Amino acid sequence: MRIYEGSPRQDFEEVLRSIGAFLDERNMRDILLVEAPDGFIVQGLVVVGATGGSTWSESMGQIEKETLTFLDEDIAKFMDEALARRGRGSTADPVHPGAYQRALRVIGRYIDEQKPRDIFLFEQQGAFVLRLHRGGQTGDRHELIEFTKDDVDGLVTGAPALRQRLKPATPSTTATGGSGKAPGGAAPTS
Repeated sequence: MRIYEGSPRQDFEEVLRSIGAFLDERNMRDILLVEAPDGFIVQGLVVVGATGGSTWSESMGQIEKETLTFLDEDIAKFMDEALARRGRGSTADPVHPGAYQRALRVIGRYIDEQKPRDIFLFEQQGAFVLRLHRGGQTGDRHELIEFTKDDVDGLVTGAPALRQRLKPATPSTTATGGSGKAPGGAAPTS
């Protein structure tokens, strides 16, 4: 969230994780996510009009594009509810979170490390392209980063070890060095 109006967002990992959980519940796919001044706009494909059952008369439904707006207040509520569910060990927050919740969480962690002014990302078949708006002494610029499906899977697999590193150091806890690439091998491009 933002510390004060107009400041960069502070916790993309939890924000995107919360949005991802919502998208998983909607069974949305092929998403596009844009940060707006007061939240996020998400577009994706959903199946509407499908009927269940195992009869020949069931309907497969139609795929439609859906646009959602998540205001900062909505996201804060999602984050509080998710934290409460995890604290209670509720089955409403699954042991195995959905694909978007997992992927957007680890991409959010990467974004937090970069400290951008705002973000834009899109996904197709499990691969993500991220555009970060960054500022510096030489001016504002955009940076593109690609996360292949294998990159995302690698980040998700390595996430528990990263969370362990955040705990107080013990003799068995070691830090790893950086390779100059985005986590999971994703290569930043300009």
